[in-house]
Amino acid sequence: MLDPIIAFFQRIFSAIGRGVGLVVAWLLWPFLAAHGWYKDRNWLIKGPIILVLAVLVASYGWFFWRTQIWYGFDTQMVEKYDFAKRTVAAGEKLPDQPNACQNSAIATVAADLTDLNVNQNAWVSSTLLYKLGFFGIDWDNTPFFDNKASFQRGVNQVVRRVAIELADNLGRVRGTSGINSDLQEARGRIQYDEEAWYFGIHPLGFRSTTPATYRSAIRYWRQFNADLQQCKSVFDTRADNLMQLLDRAASDLGNTSDILRRRSEDYNAGWFDTRADDRFWFAYGQLYALRAILAATHADFQDVIRERNLQSLWMQTEEQVEAALRVQPAIISNGAEDGWIMPTHLATMGFYILRVRSNMVELRTVLDR
Repeated sequence: MLDPIIAFFQRIFSAIGRGVGLVVAWLLWPFLAAHGWYKDRNWLIKGPIILVLAVLVASYGWFFWRTQIWYGFDTQMVEKYDFAKRTVAAGEKLPDQPNACQNSAIATVAADLTDLNVNQNAWVSSTLLYKLGFFGIDWDNTPFFDNKASFQRGVNQVVRRVAIELADNLGRVRGTSGINSDLQEARGRIQYDEEAWYFGIHPLGFRSTTPATYRSAIRYWRQFNADLQQCKSVFDTRADNLMQLLDRAASDLGNTSDILRRRSEDYNAGWFDTRADDRFWFAYGQLYALRAILAATHADFQDVIRERNLQSLWMQTEEQVEAALRVQPAIISNGAEDGWIMPTHLATMGFYILRVRSNMVELRTVLDR
C-alpha cells in the first residue's frame, strides 16, 4: 500500500534534483566555457588575465573589509565626554580660570562624529567600487554592502544640520556680530557632495574627494573651539537659539519618519525588501548622532535648561534615543505590521523616532512660552 506513495515522493525529489542540477549547470556554464578557452591560451594572454583577476579579488576583499568592519561604533559614546562635570555653559568664563572660557560640546561632538565617519572608518559612499555598483546596479538596491554607507549618511545628516545652526546662530551674537569664519568654512565643507571621488563627470575633471573635504571641516570646528577656549570667539546660548536647534532637528526626524512610513506601508517583502536595510540604518545613524548632540546641547545650554526646568524632560528624551539604539537586528525585515513570521523593523524604528520627535517638540513648546 505504501509503494505508490513512496514512488510519488521519489518522483518529486528526483524532479527537484534535476531542477537544481540544471540551475547549477546554467550558473557554472560561463565559468566552464571560460576555463576551456583559457587553458588553450599562451602565457602572454594568461598573465594579464591572472593579474586582472588578482586585482579584482584584492579590491573586492578590501571593499568587503571596509564596508563590513565598523570601527569606533559605540552607542554609549557620550559617556567618554563626561559632560556632567561641566559647571558653566559654552562661551562662559571658567570659574577657576579667569582668562579661559568653556568650549562648545556641540562643536566637539560634530567634529568627533565626522572623525568617526572619515578617519576611523572609510567613507563608503564615495569609494570607487561602491559608486560602480553591483554589475551596474546601485548597491542601495541590493542587500549587500550598503548598511555602513547608509549609517554614515544618517550621521552626516545630523552633523550637517548642526553645522548650519553653529554658523548661522550659535557661533555669533545675532544682530551684533558677523558669522564666525571657521564655522562658516566648516558648514560649507560638510555640505559637500557625499559621493565625490578623485575624478567626476558632472562636471568633468579632477575634484576633491568627500573624505578630504570633511576632514577639513573637522579642523575648522576644532579651531573654533580653540578660539572659544581663549575667549576669542562667542557662543550664544539664548533660549531662542536652543528652540530653533530643536525645531530643525525635529523637522529632520519628521522627514525620516515619513520615509520609513511610506516604505513600510508600500512594501511588505519581509526579509526580501532590498531597500529596507538602508532605510533602517540611515534612521539609526541619525539617532546615533542625535544621542551625542543632545548630550552636548544639554552641556552647552545648561543654564537655559535649568532655568526653564527642562532637566527631566531632556533626560527622558535622551533615554528614548538610547532605547532606539538598542534595536540592532542582524537582518532587517520589512514585513506587514500584523505579520506573524517576518517582523517589521521599519515600523519599530519609525515608532521610536516619533517618540523622540514628540519629546523634542514638547521641549520646544516649553521654551516658546
